[in-house]
This record gives sequence, C-alpha cells and structure tokens, in this order.
Amino acid sequence: MTCPYQEQCGGCQCRHLSLEEYKKYKIEQIKKILSELNSQDYHFAEPFFLEDGGRRRASLAFKYKKGSLTLGFNQRQSNEIVNLASCLLLTPKINANLENIRQLLSALCQIKIPLRKKNKVIGYENLQAGDVWLTEANNGIDVVLEFDKDLNLDYRMLISELGQQYSDIIRISHRRKADSQTETVLEKIKPFIKIAGYEVFIPAGTFLQAGKASETAMINLVMKYIDQSEGKIADLFCGVGTFSYPLSVNKNNKITAIDSSASLLDGFKHSVNKNMIPNIEIITRNLFKYPLDEKEISSFDVVVFDPPRAGALEQVKKIVEAAKQPQKIIAVSCNPHSFVRDANILISGGYHLHEVSVIDQFCYSNHSELVALFTK
Repeated sequence: MTCPYQEQCGGCQCRHLSLEEYKKYKIEQIKKILSELNSQDYHFAEPFFLEDGGRRRASLAFKYKKGSLTLGFNQRQSNEIVNLASCLLLTPKINANLENIRQLLSALCQIKIPLRKKNKVIGYENLQAGDVWLTEANNGIDVVLEFDKDLNLDYRMLISELGQQYSDIIRISHRRKADSQTETVLEKIKPFIKIAGYEVFIPAGTFLQAGKASETAMINLVMKYIDQSEGKIADLFCGVGTFSYPLSVNKNNKITAIDSSASLLDGFKHSVNKNMIPNIEIITRNLFKYPLDEKEISSFDVVVFDPPRAGALEQVKKIVEAAKQPQKIIAVSCNPHSFVRDANILISGGYHLHEVSVIDQFCYSNHSELVALFTK
C-alpha cells in the first residue's frame, strides 16, 4: 500500500516495493544469510508476514519549536522528524489516538520551568524534545513519555487532567531515559494482554512482540516444535512470559523462566500468581554474564530461548558442553546473523537443525525474526 510519507520516512525502507516484491526480496535476503549455516539439511517453512495495521507497539520522536510540535519517525538517514498524522503500520486504535498524544505533548512543552540559581529565578525553559512509546494492550493504550526532565507538579497535574479525557489511554508513565526507572503518573486500569487464555499484566515500558498476530505465530511455532515433548523446560530470556504461559498449560511441564529485568519479572510473577499457575518458576539472572552452567543445563529436557539481537552465544556454548544435553532446543531470534552463529555452535555440538521459520513482524523493513527447531 502506498504511504504519503514513504519518500521521507525512515520507518519503511522497502515501502517502494509491492507487497509481493517485498516478500520475495525478504525471503531471498534471509536465505542468503542462512546459507552460512554449517548444515543445509533443514526445512524452510512458509514465512509469516505481519502486514499493515498490525503494529501494536511503536516509539515516536517529538520536537517542539516556535510553538509547533512535530511528532513522528525520523527521516531516512536523518535526525529530522517526519510529522505524521497517521502511520499505515500501526493499529487503528493507536492511529486514532495520535492526535491525543500530540495534544498532550504540545501542552507539556508549553509549561514554563523556572531556572534557579541560589534560590533565585534567573529565567525559564520548556520541554523541547523527547520520545513517546505507545503499546496497545487488550484493554487500552499504554503510554510512556520519555524526556530528560523531572516531573514537577505542573507536569503531573497536566498529565492527569488531559489523560482522564482520553478514553482509550489507560496508563501514562514517564522516564528520563530508555534505561532509567519508569514512574506511572496516571493509571485508570492495569493494561493487560492475553496469552494462552491468561490475562498477562504488562509493566510500563516493557518489551512486547510488535504485533499480536506475529506473537501468536511465534507461540504456535514454539508449541508445534514442542509437540509431544514434556518435562522440565527452560524459557531463557523469557520477557513477560510469552512462551511460558502456553507451555504451562500442560501440567506435566515444569517451566523455569529466566530474565535479567527484575521489574519486568515482578509483573510476570504478579500475573502468574493472579492466574494461579503452579508450574512456572521465575528467576532473575543475567544470562549474558551468568549463563546456565553445564550442570544446570543437564536438568532440562527442552530449552527455549529468545535473546536480544546479540544472541545467546555464551548460553549455547554451555549447552553443547553439558554432559547431558537437552533433547530439544527451540531458538527464537530477532537477528538472523547472530542466529547463524549460535546455530552453528549447536550443530557442531551434535544438534540437528530440523526447521527454520521466518516471522516478519516489521513489514517493509530489513528486520526479520526466526524460530527454529534443533534436536539431538
């Protein structure tokens, strides 16, 4: 579909192609990367493509200059922002609320903040730039405002006042930087998504798969690859528990879910307790620095891992060094290059790569996800 911003916006590098041309191009690019695998004896499954209107999560930049707010994605190869009224990638509900977000940001940027020196006001400044993170949960839109200023009383009052007027927006939070603590200012109701029939509450600013349909496709592949296997399952780099929940439906499974984010896992634990799920154990651990060792790995029948773009190098090394290796590895990857590196370690360590599936949840971009099955 043609986008009025495609000549400027850097969000869709491949929007100039037709959808069929894009799909062909993407598959060719993935297969070229996978040609570096040490074993080519695997099945390349039918890819899944998340098309326009499916993105439930997005980060937009904003700038305020001369009384005017610009909100959107960066221009291609530029720090300038393309001012968007809507985006074809985003869900209809997010698009319908972009004007509310614009109104809120514009009002925040108009607040004068006194500059003080030795308890004297020497001038005023105002908010000029930042980012806004939008996530569509099942019950409304979660907003995280990101700008490098403390929230004073004026900011808090304005966020609360305007936020109450936006019926679709159910929570507004703030953080100074992407890796800093997030503080919720207004929460009408806790945002949740549904996974495997469970209501999963999501912390403010947490990572979710970009689209609900693509998340479902990933879950379906993991469950397809699990097949009849059951027992002790490690869900490494577990996030909000995307795979732990469906794996826990089989009461013969005992899932150990591990991630490094304590705040994210607190939300995971809350949802597990609320849903009274007895067979998920949650552990906080930095798997990059402290991967499960050979003895720990030996206790699992199946390992599922879904690491960030850097991959799971140290962890796959420990897997192949274990005296008793898991019979099945299910790898989920958001970086085909690090996937190939990790897969070759598993293949050299005696695992057979059965199938690779492509999940393309960032349509018209150069980014793709993979799900793969390895067995002994």
